[in-house]
Amino acid sequence: MSTYRRAYQSGGYYFFTVVTHDRRSILTHPDVLERLRAAFRHVRTTRPFAIDAMVVLPDHLHCLWCLPADDNNFSIRWRMIKHYVSTGLEAPLNQRKEKLVWQRRFWEHLIRDEEDWRRHMDYIHYNPVKHGYVLRAADWPYSSFLRAVNQNLYPPDWGTNEPENLNQMEME
Repeated sequence: MSTYRRAYQSGGYYFFTVVTHDRRSILTHPDVLERLRAAFRHVRTTRPFAIDAMVVLPDHLHCLWCLPADDNNFSIRWRMIKHYVSTGLEAPLNQRKEKLVWQRRFWEHLIRDEEDWRRHMDYIHYNPVKHGYVLRAADWPYSSFLRAVNQNLYPPDWGTNEPENLNQMEME
């Protein structure tokens, strides 16, 4: 049995990677994407958190969240999001009668400082280019990149070449 331990910090900033079961390319299908959006809206009504950045690719997604100052429970939020999405989809069941939509776990990283936050923002927004879906970050429709451009965090033409701060960074 695994002795994996998560880093829980109230009010913390976190980077997440969440992957579909068997890396099935389902997340960018319009009905699944709408279900995912609804799941985030639904969960945030009872378990608030801020989304600084997000990208949805066909078989995984990356997010950068900030939790409330008095709350460190990102795990319940992911459980609720995954459950909400899964209940609205047709999918095969495993032996435990769970729908095979998501990998069981997710990957999290506690952001340590502003430089770490920036690297993870860049990683999120460059990810569709890295995977060859688009040539420019601005061309991927399932990303918070254009919102970040409107917040003056990026120039509109950013993300045609891999940023230097992402060298050796692998979180898939």
